[in-house]
Amino acid sequence: MQKNSLIWSDAQLSRLLTIARSAGSEILDVYARERGFDVTYKRDDSPLTEADQRSNFVIVEELKEWTPEIPVLSEEIEKIPPFKTRSSWLNYWLVDPLDGTKEFISRNGEFTVNIAHIRNGVPDMGVVHVPVTGTTYLGKLGVGAWKIDDNDSVAAIKVSKCRERGNVARVIASRSHRDRLVDQAIQAIGAKFDKVEVVSMGSSLKICLLAEGEADIYPRFAPTCEWDTGAAHAILLAAGGDIFDTSFQSLRYNGKSDLINPHFIAIADKAYGWQELLTPSMVQSTD
Repeated sequence: MQKNSLIWSDAQLSRLLTIARSAGSEILDVYARERGFDVTYKRDDSPLTEADQRSNFVIVEELKEWTPEIPVLSEEIEKIPPFKTRSSWLNYWLVDPLDGTKEFISRNGEFTVNIAHIRNGVPDMGVVHVPVTGTTYLGKLGVGAWKIDDNDSVAAIKVSKCRERGNVARVIASRSHRDRLVDQAIQAIGAKFDKVEVVSMGSSLKICLLAEGEADIYPRFAPTCEWDTGAAHAILLAAGGDIFDTSFQSLRYNGKSDLINPHFIAIADKAYGWQELLTPSMVQSTD
């Protein structure tokens, strides 16, 4: 147990860890029910469970108590503030109380609690907690990124350099949103590497794998919302990577009326020439 880690001396990171774990406990309480749980559907046909709501309540209440002056934008709030209001926010909390509700319902364990702090459009601090394993990822821009297990053992994490493990590209793909464009990108990567290893996974864990050096690139060419990426993006930034749109401009938050991300490419090694490999014409649909 490494209690001398920066995690424990940094009040913000320590508080974020506590909040995420508390929300995770609420989720697990529902997840463990032998009789199961009810599933309803929102207007966009995305599933909603009691676990989403209980996690959201804990997170929002804790954040309001801790930083009452900072707005909280959560996937599960009843009404999203209009852009006229949001555009005045210099900083705010961005929350997905249960990322991977489909994974939660299917009971595969690949769901997370996501909390990000956004400052001037940039996710500068975030936590991603995995309730089933007790694993937590934390990151603070300019400070570092860490992986903590359920026994409080802390390990600093950082992205790996491309080709460090030979001429092999490790590509992350969404478990439920792999499409023609993603396959096209994988083929382009395969033309430049001796081997391409593809790992499919749900929720924000995909981006965390990049941050801890276990993958190289995650192309996502299907819709996501800003709360789906904010926390893991903060961790990836702190670990040395970034998320780009298909024109290779860094992803930014709260800059428009809707909260839908553009198609994006999450990258571990920013120095590698991914832009030459994945041109906009290659990864943007012409339909």
